[in-house]
Amino acid sequence: MSIKYCDQHKDCEQQRLHRRYCAAVVAIILIVHLIVLTVWLVLRPTKPRFYLNDVAIVCINVSSSSYLTVTMQATLAARNPNDRVGIYYDRLDAFAEYRGLQITVPTALPPAYQGHLDASVWSPFLSAANVPLPPYLAEALTQDETAGYLLVTIRVDGWIRWKAGAFITSHYHLRVRCPALLTVNDGQGSYGSNTGGGLGYFKFQRAAACVVDV
Repeated sequence: MSIKYCDQHKDCEQQRLHRRYCAAVVAIILIVHLIVLTVWLVLRPTKPRFYLNDVAIVCINVSSSSYLTVTMQATLAARNPNDRVGIYYDRLDAFAEYRGLQITVPTALPPAYQGHLDASVWSPFLSAANVPLPPYLAEALTQDETAGYLLVTIRVDGWIRWKAGAFITSHYHLRVRCPALLTVNDGQGSYGSNTGGGLGYFKFQRAAACVVDV
């Protein structure tokens, strides 16, 4: 058996107080984490729902050297389906893709907060000039326009937080994919009478639910 000696009774008392203080701090931290976990499990926040309401293509052109210039406007709506949890949209960037290739530069969407069962709408312009396309994609895009149907994907990438009462979570990565089917010249493509383009040459077919990953 070994016996621990203290040079002074005061030093021993300080050590005991220090151990009690550390134990109390650890207990408080564990209790706070338990409360947060319990609240999280009870509320079970659901990821937001996104909808693509419209896509209007202002211009789209592929040069003979396979460079793409495009300008479009997308109208996106997001809804918070939670009746007890709010959502902070701290940073969101929207852009367009064609067959997996990003064809516009990211456009920042205004930050927003959605209360319970609230909704937000954004209508960003998405554009890019002289985007190099692989030859097979340039040919595919031309063929789609000629055939009368064009499928693009509107993407949203950003960070969100959930708010339950006074509790606010850390950031979560938000990824949204919205397919957009457009008819070209009422589905007739370059075979129709309105081959020169213009207003209504590209028409968005219908509002589509988006795939949301958090």
